[in-house]
Amino acid sequence: MSDKQNFWEHLDELRSSIIKMLIAVVGATIAAFCFKAELFDVLLAPCNSDFVTYRLLENIAQSVTSGTTSPLAPIEVQLINTGLAHQFMLHIKAAFSIGLLAASPYIVYLLFHFVAPALYARERKYAVRLVISGYAMFVAGLLLAYYLIFPLTFRFLGAYQVSAMVANTVTLASYLETLLMLSLTMGIVFEIPVLCRILGSMGLISAQMMNRYRRHVIVVLLIIAAIITPTADAFTLLLVALPMWLLYELSIVVVRSGKK
Repeated sequence: MSDKQNFWEHLDELRSSIIKMLIAVVGATIAAFCFKAELFDVLLAPCNSDFVTYRLLENIAQSVTSGTTSPLAPIEVQLINTGLAHQFMLHIKAAFSIGLLAASPYIVYLLFHFVAPALYARERKYAVRLVISGYAMFVAGLLLAYYLIFPLTFRFLGAYQVSAMVANTVTLASYLETLLMLSLTMGIVFEIPVLCRILGSMGLISAQMMNRYRRHVIVVLLIIAAIITPTADAFTLLLVALPMWLLYELSIVVVRSGKK
């Protein structure tokens, strides 16, 4: 895209980029839809007692207790479907979510390619670092949700019983919606250091100010965690709030280093 393009040429370039994004998302969604078994092997993995997170926790517990038997009870939660077309619609929703994630690097590249010509060389280098770090943090949030926060939430709530007479059954829709929403939430939450770096470079916040209002921010983070947590239990709320607090502490370091 040339700097000498007029408004309509810019608009045409934007339209071309949007079409390419849609093609990438649709193509990745179709591919994910076709690989149904592999797709749901990944999404349903936290249901299995041999999931990597549970095996790691079991090894840690055995090393601490020096026991020879497994200190963790196996997961006994049955996923059920309650609607005739629900599984098909959930298949489409899951395929779209994974397709969008798979196409996201290309989408980010197209957006940056469209905006980059309007930036100076120094601004472009700074933007590249910002985009890469922001995307990396988003992926880190997704991985944390998938490998730690959701499995712990599922194991705790799925195994919790008020009585042995009450069996635990979870609908597939509830399971997938919680997994996808929690992953998206954590991906967004992990953008806190990047956002703080931007605000710090603009002079809107400082490390001293963030230190001074730490207690107030912790209260605000707890409120935000309660709002964005897909489940209403205190256990999941704390699992979401703890990384938010750690990210805030990291943001203080990031803002302070940006001033040097």
